[in-house]
Amino acid sequence: MKNLTVKVLLILNLITLAGILFRPSFVSRSVAAQPTATPVSEDNRELARLYQEDQADRTPENERLLGWKTITARDKARENRVKELYAKNGLQTGADYYHTAMVLQHADLPEDYLLAHELCVVAIGKGEQRAKSLAAKSEDRFLMEIGRPQRFGTQFVSQNNGPFRLYTMGTGVTDELRRLMDVPSLAESKAREARMNKKK
Repeated sequence: MKNLTVKVLLILNLITLAGILFRPSFVSRSVAAQPTATPVSEDNRELARLYQEDQADRTPENERLLGWKTITARDKARENRVKELYAKNGLQTGADYYHTAMVLQHADLPEDYLLAHELCVVAIGKGEQRAKSLAAKSEDRFLMEIGRPQRFGTQFVSQNNGPFRLYTMGTGVTDELRRLMDVPSLAESKAREARMNKKK
């Protein structure tokens, strides 16, 4: 039953993404001429700051200076705060949804990665193109954490400080879909695997 639920969720998400990615780009003159009734929302500054802090902590310099114990504690604080803002309907713009999803991508639980993926779907629908690659990465991370093969090929693993390996791949995603989602082709991911191991 659990596997069926996961499959249904993934299928629904892919259908939604396909509708967003392939929707017509034209707008009729009559529609374009109508004034919008909804004012344009501004990006949430706090979410933007939390996102910037999340990314800054992952620079090589800060990883070395802070250490992962400190970064993990900071990640948890950011995760708790974005969840509070999400619960209070504090996300309005595509950027808000994307920034929240990125913070949740660095959380601990499969449910967080699934929520990050769902927030990316909304962000894409609101025109936030940066969310496309994160939608693929969060889906892959969710699948990896529940012991299922990934689909896009964005996740790598290393056990006991051994070589990096592209996590188990499933089928069904083509390189064209990867291109549309702004992630590398499968061949490019395998080449990255080799480069990562040359650095070890």
